[in-house]
Amino acid sequence: MTPATRQEVLGLYRKVFRIAKNWQSASGQIEETMREKEYIRNEARTLFRKNRNVTDPKLIKQCIEECEARIEIGLHYNIPYPRPIHLPPMGLAHKQGHTLRHQEKLRKISKPIYLKSHDEVS
Repeated sequence: MTPATRQEVLGLYRKVFRIAKNWQSASGQIEETMREKEYIRNEARTLFRKNRNVTDPKLIKQCIEECEARIEIGLHYNIPYPRPIHLPPMGLAHKQGHTLRHQEKLRKISKPIYLKSHDEVS
C-alpha cells in the first residue's frame, strides 16, 4: 500500500468515527441513536479489520469506493444500515431454463458497490 493510499484509508476511518460521534437517528430517540452509533462503529471496525491485509491496488480502490458510497448514502438517507436492493426473486433468470447458479451469478453482478461486503460481515 502506498503512503498516499494509507493516508486515504486512515482518513476514511477517522471520518466514519466522526460521523458516528455526531450521528443523530431519524426518529430522534436516544436509544435508537445509541444503537445506530454503535452499529456504525462496529461495522467500521469489522470491515476495516477484515480488509487490513489487502494488498491488491484494485481491491483497495474498490474497498475505498464502497466505503465512500456507504458514507454518502448513510448521510443522504440518514440511516446507517445498507439500503437493500430490490430484485424480485428469480427475476434475473433467463426464461430458457438456466440453472440457479446462473441466476446467483447475475445477482452477484447486479449487486451495488455499497453492498459488496455487507453479506460477508452480517
